Amino acid sequence: MTDYPKLAALAVVLRGEHVLLVKRRNEPDAGLWGFPGGHVDLGETALNAAARELHEETGVIANPVRYLTNVDVVVRAEDESILFHFLLAAVLCEYVSGTPRAQDDVSDARWWPAAQILGGDVQCSQHVDNVVGLAARN
Repeated sequence: MTDYPKLAALAVVLRGEHVLLVKRRNEPDAGLWGFPGGHVDLGETALNAAARELHEETGVIANPVRYLTNVDVVVRAEDESILFHFLLAAVLCEYVSGTPRAQDDVSDARWWPAAQILGGDVQCSQHVDNVVGLAARN
């Protein structure tokens, strides 16, 4: 871990009553469902990073519309040392094209009914349900 939080962007893509999620292959949250996303490169906006990561991880193309919220993720070891610290910029994206297929560092990618996410029926990373709720209201 570095001495400062890492900035990452999440692509929040709705299509009708469904939301696009990916199953994480790596820690943190390996095996859990979450939004496509990843690190923001130097000189890149979080809006552009969300669209780029979405395409890299799923093959789906979407236009970033606006920021929804920020999410702090701090994961500590048993001795309270910090294993991971991310500031995640959740970006609402408008679907353009593509069928989700797992690529890069995800093991699955698919459209989920938003109601299932909000109902807790899917094993998701922390805050996914809150962000889906925000996106559904916007």
